[in-house]
Amino acid sequence: MSEISILVLDEGTTSTRAMLFGLDGAPRGVAQRELTQHYPRTGWVEHDANEIWDQTLTCAKAMIEHVGGPENIAAIGITNQRETVVAWDKETGEPLTRAIVWQDRRTADFCAGLKAGGHEAAVREKTGLLLDPYFSGTKMRWLLDHVDAVKDAATRGTLALGTVESWLVWKLSGGKSFITDAANASRTLLLPLAGGSWDEELCELFGVPLSALGQVVDNYGPLATTEETVLGGEIPITGMAGDQQAASVGQNCLSPGDTKATYGTGAFVLTNMGEALPRLHHRLLGTVLVQAGGQRTYALEGSVFVAGSLIQYLRDTLGLIETAAESENLARSIESSGGVVVVPALSGLGAPHWLPHARGKIAGLGFDTGKAHIVRAALESMAHQTVDLAAAFAADGAPWSSLRIDGGMSSNDWMAQDIADLLGLTVTRPDFVETTALGAAMLAAAGAGLYPDLKQAAEAMSGAAQDFLPAMDEATRAERIANWAAAVEKLAE
Repeated sequence: MSEISILVLDEGTTSTRAMLFGLDGAPRGVAQRELTQHYPRTGWVEHDANEIWDQTLTCAKAMIEHVGGPENIAAIGITNQRETVVAWDKETGEPLTRAIVWQDRRTADFCAGLKAGGHEAAVREKTGLLLDPYFSGTKMRWLLDHVDAVKDAATRGTLALGTVESWLVWKLSGGKSFITDAANASRTLLLPLAGGSWDEELCELFGVPLSALGQVVDNYGPLATTEETVLGGEIPITGMAGDQQAASVGQNCLSPGDTKATYGTGAFVLTNMGEALPRLHHRLLGTVLVQAGGQRTYALEGSVFVAGSLIQYLRDTLGLIETAAESENLARSIESSGGVVVVPALSGLGAPHWLPHARGKIAGLGFDTGKAHIVRAALESMAHQTVDLAAAFAADGAPWSSLRIDGGMSSNDWMAQDIADLLGLTVTRPDFVETTALGAAMLAAAGAGLYPDLKQAAEAMSGAAQDFLPAMDEATRAERIANWAAAVEKLAE
């Protein structure tokens, strides 16, 4: 049993990876390829769906070779960047245009029109989501309205619209399986939270044909099988979830009240709400955390659009740092940010503010401001956005008693401590911070019957963790929070 490997395909925003895990949760290998980011216009973000597939396939084959062949892979788990939409033709299996990425804001005016028409309350009641360009349904509508190849495929009845896991399963199965898991489907604006499959009224509102959508399935179980010619053998696909739900599983947030924050390209906080539909009064989101046997566990979610991508921006666009790791050293090199506040609304401002047209800002600049102040303020913005979310979660009946963090950015010790300080809560970080991939492995292990259930899989595959205890004095905390609030308030004017 110790020789069994689980293959995880972790398809992210800036790169795609294949990772191997043992049944103890230990990583056994990784292959990674970067993805090209396309920015054809201001506010537009696109990926090449064929590049996503090609790079995923390359990484998967490298890991299969690493273990000596497909017969040594017990199961495949898939996790993906959520809300990104791929359009392809069911007959040719080829993309009809570039994928629209979750960060893309091109549908802001369409969302504003639906809000003006009085549709948001009904949509929110059904889906737990807001009318925002972030979500997949508006992207699907844009493709149908603006891309001739998509319109033509819809007319012929050969159009397939799906999030990235749906696209990958289609390709892995040789076109035999057109499915999407309930967690990813709950991010489309087309699935009712309370149960069932696609909602006809919602599909009509967004102008998305039901025939173009895949079957909604559980997050783990016998979901699909790879075509033999694709990976050299038939391998069961037994776990699927969007990256944030997978990270929640990877952090063992399987009991009501458990809360995790993932700091990757964006930052996403989820609190397990059990089988109760989340209360949504403070502009947070309700989402499916895990579905098994048709039974749903829900989460309350707060989504921040810019986290690690801000550090990338400081490095690649502004040239303030040469490496992401340098940001921690700069933050430690000074005692404070000197009153500088960075509001990272580079793709609008997410929860709980939801300002899709907002632009980022740096406030508090003076002649004494150096790059260390700006970089430190950028890192401080992670804690500030998290504090804003904590207040909203508490107001919606889900106060945090502690916070589990993960994602590549969480490896920054200074930032982890700053979050604990500003929250006034213990922050726990696992030694293995790539919990998104680990969560997909846990789902796949449970889905393949390698463990009796998901809870036992998560417990057996979890590793050690480190605690960060709050140490900031109340006066400093209050001043920081006040300066941040003033900067955000001016942003909304």
